Amino acid sequence: MQHTILVVDDEPTNLRVLNQVLANQYRLIFAKNGQEALSLTEKNIPDLILLDVMMPQMTGYQVCETLKADNSLKHIPVIFVTALDDQDDEAKGLNLGAVDYIAKPISAAVVRARVKTHLSLVQADELRRTRLQIIQRLGRAAEYKDNETGMHVMRMSHYSRIIAKGYGFSEIEAENLFNAAPMHDIGKIGIPDSIMLKPGKLTKEEFAVMQQHPEIGAEILGESDSDLIELAKVVSLTHHEKWDGSGYPRGLKGQNIPIEGRIVALADVFDALTSVRPYKDAWPLDKTLAFIDEQTGKHFDPEVVSVFKLKLDELLVVKERWKDE
Repeated sequence: MQHTILVVDDEPTNLRVLNQVLANQYRLIFAKNGQEALSLTEKNIPDLILLDVMMPQMTGYQVCETLKADNSLKHIPVIFVTALDDQDDEAKGLNLGAVDYIAKPISAAVVRARVKTHLSLVQADELRRTRLQIIQRLGRAAEYKDNETGMHVMRMSHYSRIIAKGYGFSEIEAENLFNAAPMHDIGKIGIPDSIMLKPGKLTKEEFAVMQQHPEIGAEILGESDSDLIELAKVVSLTHHEKWDGSGYPRGLKGQNIPIEGRIVALADVFDALTSVRPYKDAWPLDKTLAFIDEQTGKHFDPEVVSVFKLKLDELLVVKERWKDE
């Protein structure tokens, strides 16, 4: 699909020059002032905007500021193309949210290269958003096979992010875990309804079938070049492993369990215990904390539990905000 670029300049000569440079590769639309640019952007959202600074009535800086204040338009990359070449002018444009700054008179090669680079970044960001949406929708699909609610998935994802940050994850790593955590039980899609929806206690044979859901989840997610999907696969496969090696499906022990699985395991159990289910009432906080203490070094990584306790006030805020209806 051909990318659309909005070119904004009050000088017709400059519009013609940019048309000659870019028209054979992109679909171009043109505006001769700031108000026209904003009107065109709302009607036909471009993939990128090349924006002059010095224009009558409304400067390029004002146009950029208006775009970045609009949630539906702020994602559009803006490149200033201007005769202003002072470093302070460039800094002002970048501080307003522009992604680049090209000085006039332009070099055709520079314009083509910068445009190509920033459109590639747009495509990469769109691919990331699409993958994230797929993961979120698969997570929703798993809820239809379970007695748990969508709020459970939301809460335990937030818990996982909070604990991860306290453990030392970077902001990006913690955010990735937040987005991968909803996939922890995707494998339940492959478990028969007669087992998933059984109101009473499962037989030994039925529980053995239930224990297959982590590996089913990993198979559903498969091999991927997406770091996020690979992380979701790790979470699916390891969130039922236990620190002492008594978990499933592989009986991993201690540090052999990926840290993401150890974090999600605690977040998942904490929410399950403190929430109402068709087969049980919600446990009070003191009883839940006593259970977690008793299972530290058995089910749960002691270091993860320490972080959990330090972050408990934050977790309780999440619990209240995303409580079940």
